[in-house]
Amino acid sequence: MNRSRPAEPPTPVSPVIAVINSNDDLVQLLRDELARAGFTVVTAHVREFKSGHEDFSAFLSGHKPDVVVYDISVPYEENWSFFQNVRSVPEAQDRHVVVTTVNKRVLEERVGPTGAIEIQGGRADDLDGLLEAVQKFARPKR
Repeated sequence: MNRSRPAEPPTPVSPVIAVINSNDDLVQLLRDELARAGFTVVTAHVREFKSGHEDFSAFLSGHKPDVVVYDISVPYEENWSFFQNVRSVPEAQDRHVVVTTVNKRVLEERVGPTGAIEIQGGRADDLDGLLEAVQKFARPKR
């Protein structure tokens, strides 16, 4: 007699978080902390997109991140403008983006309100706000 088992629900796949930053130490810290929180993490450096060595659309299409954590660094005006350009590509339209910076006050003095999350000190205990924002938008896939 062949008894079939009820199908088990699919195992959720962890959400993919893309960390795009210009500081190697912060890229590693964010990768470690987000992975520890159960996310799959892919990374890139802002300079790779700005120099044309990496294509933002192709990066998003290839990795399909649920959330993009994008850092705005000095010079704020230039990097904010570049972020606005890459944010306008079609592949970015349906992505949740969490903007980070190390000096929110100065960033917003230069470019206006951003909703950025400030990361000071580059320590894991400084990332609660970022982890909360990522968890808000990231949902396991089935």
